[in-house]
Amino acid sequence: MKDKKDTPLERIWNGIYVENPVFCLILGMCPTLATTTSATNAIGMGLSTTAILVASNLMISLLKKIIPGRMRIPSYIVIIASFVTIVELLMEGFTPAVYEALGIYIPLIVVNCIIMGRAEAYAGKHGPVESVFDGIGMGIGFTLALLLIGSVREIVGAGTWFGLRVTPGSYVPVNLF
Repeated sequence: MKDKKDTPLERIWNGIYVENPVFCLILGMCPTLATTTSATNAIGMGLSTTAILVASNLMISLLKKIIPGRMRIPSYIVIIASFVTIVELLMEGFTPAVYEALGIYIPLIVVNCIIMGRAEAYAGKHGPVESVFDGIGMGIGFTLALLLIGSVREIVGAGTWFGLRVTPGSYVPVNLF
């Protein structure tokens, strides 16, 4: 009988709530703080990280038996960097405004501790299906955390949400930093 934590829904719930990368594990704080100046940027970073997380988890779980132990981390970095390059090129072509806003933080996804941590802690030890659902859960959890922080920062700092005014015209934005 399968352990309950290995069911797809449990993996997703685990990433969203139980082990949320930002709020519970305190991972990925650099992109969390740097890219959440607006809800749009938060969604862009969250979805790109989710896509990379799912794809790299799948690839790592498929290749785990042929990667030698001492070459594990360099191999993971190459796999993750390949997916980051693909996502970066797609973002540059299809969402240039988000690509420009996120800037250097897109290539830095390669060394994002959420992705490296999930590759090491989960994808390298579990099968492809479980690893994909783990990536989906962690990615959704990361995206929701970024969206929450980005929304608060945009509303308080600019009085807008997704670029639409949500505060009265007399609202004075709070700009602390």
